Amino acid sequence: MQKFVNVVALSSGIVSLAVVISGVYVYVNKDSIVDGVKQQVMDAALGSLGGFGGLAGGGLGGGTLIPEGDAGIAGGAAGGAGIVAPPVIPSF
Repeated sequence: MQKFVNVVALSSGIVSLAVVISGVYVYVNKDSIVDGVKQQVMDAALGSLGGFGGLAGGGLGGGTLIPEGDAGIAGGAAGGAGIVAPPVIPSF
């Protein structure tokens, strides 16, 4: 029984020491950790926009907003039956 109590006490001490060391490490390096997280967030946010927010590519991140050609016009160039294309929803 004494051996079991010693093992539990030793493991508790090791865990407590690890928590204290981790806390000291985070406290000492908090500025660099915060800067690293800020940089990752900025890279992720700006990377998802692509280029200049997607505006330089000619769109807002989606397909064309105005149908090209005779899409949806009754009796178009091919004498279509007036099929109307669904509206394009931009994806941001």
